[in-house]
Amino acid sequence: MSTFVPAARVDQMRESPSVAAAQRVRELRASGREILDLTVGEPDFDTPEHIKAAAVAAMESGLTKYTPVNGIPALREAISKKMLTRTGVEFADNEITVGGGAKQVIFLALMATVEEGTEVIVPAPYWVSYPDMVTVHGGTPVVVDCPESDRFLLTAEKLEAAITPATKWVILNAPSNPTGAVYSEHELAELAKVLDRNPHVNVLCDEIYDEIVFTDSPVPNLLSSAPHLRDRILVTNGVSKAYAMTGWRLGYGVGNKGLIGAINKLQSQSSSCPSSISQAAAAEALTGDQSFVTTSVASYRARRDVTFELFSGIDGLEPVLPQGAFYLFVGCAGLVGKRTPDGTLLENDQDVVLFLLDHASVATIQGSAYGAESYFRVSFATSEDVLRNAAAAVEKAVASLS
Repeated sequence: MSTFVPAARVDQMRESPSVAAAQRVRELRASGREILDLTVGEPDFDTPEHIKAAAVAAMESGLTKYTPVNGIPALREAISKKMLTRTGVEFADNEITVGGGAKQVIFLALMATVEEGTEVIVPAPYWVSYPDMVTVHGGTPVVVDCPESDRFLLTAEKLEAAITPATKWVILNAPSNPTGAVYSEHELAELAKVLDRNPHVNVLCDEIYDEIVFTDSPVPNLLSSAPHLRDRILVTNGVSKAYAMTGWRLGYGVGNKGLIGAINKLQSQSSSCPSSISQAAAAEALTGDQSFVTTSVASYRARRDVTFELFSGIDGLEPVLPQGAFYLFVGCAGLVGKRTPDGTLLENDQDVVLFLLDHASVATIQGSAYGAESYFRVSFATSEDVLRNAAAAVEKAVASLS
């Protein structure tokens, strides 16, 4: 049998840590272990009925063929209206792309623009896929540490210091995965001043959690704060998180027509177009009854408060209250250096996460996977019973450390 040798670019990539964690949970459960899974980055709610009904209607009406590369007209119109409402900026058809999830849109955007010698600024903590997406296209991810003292956000000073003549992009993800952090209007205005001084730098704004926020007013974004930068901003979003549609694989992006054209060209040669059925469902999600978003966000907020309170009461753990998304980023430096009952030394956050899995049967993801050591991520997109049981198991396990 011949040996398969992948291209060098594949060897440079890591497997997604979040995907790997979910697979490990499945394997443990298959072996008979009862695992309290706090790794999953998807809503535990089902897709709303009116959205599923729109998909059924699309199938029954014959919307089962190829669509335009950049989506059906109804979906493009829905995206344009959402962006106008959200940002005050209007986007034409040739400034909209639709893909198989926001993840694909981001990947194609980087494929269209990144090559050998290109630098992309990635604030850390970051979503696990950003650095590898840059690397696979020959670029260099420039990781900028954004500590808890800066609310895990990129400051204007750090942005300015990271920019070089080779910088093509800076990635802003807010509300953030894994921290739930959001930028204020003032913070965005300061970042915009830096961008004004560096016209060769573009901004990829990943706003997949923009509907899941716990602030009293809508969170601002760079496009609404600095509309004069619109030709240098790519906003990516989708229906996966807000509408519990992760498996439908439907995301979109809006931005400069030249960039959008390049993304659409790449899609025409890769997947041709997103699922026609998912597009119809997404159009209904964006334009139909929004009560699901309101009720689900209220549920996430209640779960956030419960989870934060429970983990705050565990010695050695220091959770950070998120302003959006459905994750709790938990500081675990207080456990590093301690020993398990069998004498094993916990040397880092990876050891802490493995200890919680082995001794509490609670699955989390280490902060180092997100570029932030001495933390771990908890998803509270699960039932309150699971969250309470998990916290109790973690507390008991932590109490056994010495």
